[in-house]
Amino acid sequence: MARTPTQTITAQGPTVDEAALERAESAGTELARLQEDAAGKVQALALSLGYDGQLSVGTLEDEIRFYQRRSVEALLESGKRLLLLKQMTPHGDFKARVELLGFSDRTAQRFMQAAAKTAKSANLAALSTQVKSASAFLELVTHDDDVLENLQEIDNIERMSPSELRAALRQSEKDAEFNAQKRQKAESERDAMEKKLGGKRPVSVPLDERITPFQLEIAERQSLLDKALAAHHEAVIALEAWWNEEPADGESNEMPASVRIVLLSLDDSVNRTASAVGALQAELSTRFGVYIDEARQYQMATGERG
Repeated sequence: MARTPTQTITAQGPTVDEAALERAESAGTELARLQEDAAGKVQALALSLGYDGQLSVGTLEDEIRFYQRRSVEALLESGKRLLLLKQMTPHGDFKARVELLGFSDRTAQRFMQAAAKTAKSANLAALSTQVKSASAFLELVTHDDDVLENLQEIDNIERMSPSELRAALRQSEKDAEFNAQKRQKAESERDAMEKKLGGKRPVSVPLDERITPFQLEIAERQSLLDKALAAHHEAVIALEAWWNEEPADGESNEMPASVRIVLLSLDDSVNRTASAVGALQAELSTRFGVYIDEARQYQMATGERG
């Protein structure tokens, strides 16, 4: 009987796909790099916003809920965290998270805009500590710095209602537009003079001709100041006449608080004007005191000879 040859079976392990392993390692390295890059961007944004809290989605959402209960500070702090949350969440996921927090997309965008602009604008940052109404502050965010700068001169801005603040903004816009037009006019006149002096042939412009526009501007400004002071004077007389004619309420002849506030505003305005005049007088005396005295003596002497 013939023997059957013994078959030798060799156990083999699974075949390792070296290329697939390398691709997986490369993908892991790239994912780690992207996560590190994203974390760096979040850290940079937090630093630019002045945020020093914990950078996690859960913490940011809890803090947003906390600041929703406050006013302008809440608006800005919520806006900072919304910006950070948007930076940290995947594309398309932020809107859903905002809705879960109870924000409309438009409100979230306005809060983020307010936080980003306040971080860059000293005027807006200063006003954020004065204006108490969140809706009123959002009105300010939409305006340029030159308009906001004029608002800081208003003493009672923290007591203004949103409608009063809107009226002040409209006036500030007009003032900023007027100042811009004045600057543009002055620049146009200067450009025209430079072109005239910079022609191919030398042009000698007499000093009197060059100084005349300056003198006219001084007269124009003085006319505006005279009108403004006259209007203040008329306001004092009109307010006194109104109060004397106002019928007394029963036995009481006390001036209402609203009228006292008007008087305080008028007094503050007059005091600011007086302070500005005093400062300007000191500046003129420091720079040109000797020449002013000489010019006045010359003017008096010329008048005596005439």
